[in-house]
Amino acid sequence: MEIADLVASKVLDVPDFPKPGIMFKDLMPLFADGPSFAAAVDAIVAEQGADSFDVVAGIEARGFVIAAAIAYATGKGVVPVRKAGKLPRTTVAATYALEYGEATLEVHADAFMAGERVLVVDDVLATGGTAEATLSLVERAGGLVSGFSVVLELSFLKGRERLTGRPVHALLTV
Repeated sequence: MEIADLVASKVLDVPDFPKPGIMFKDLMPLFADGPSFAAAVDAIVAEQGADSFDVVAGIEARGFVIAAAIAYATGKGVVPVRKAGKLPRTTVAATYALEYGEATLEVHADAFMAGERVLVVDDVLATGGTAEATLSLVERAGGLVSGFSVVLELSFLKGRERLTGRPVHALLTV
């Protein structure tokens, strides 16, 4: 089975979450199925190439799950990109607009060595706001973004357009 078909078979649509009119794409069935999750992780590693990055950065919260698995599979380190106020040491922050308001992401100021190649991962690419903020945050903290990978891209929300010129990969695009 192709990886896109496998991912599609494990996505559950949850209507009206987190608010009315939103169709939430739940990837938890993929994460809960060991062989399917392993196949997704292996596909990301194969696409990126294990020697193309030095560390994996995962975006809170489901990106942590993917990042940890990729880091383990490749023997690399993992860095969490957290919501504001969750990290205990000096941080670098990036604030971005949401539909109603704004959000801030942080990473430890010493998370990356200068020039360290960083593979950034998350579960879903939607509008691209979180991804755009994270990629700039990684660079401001001294890392070089070697790739951005997601399990699922919602192309109708045009998030990829905010990442023009960036290496973006999705296992499944709908």
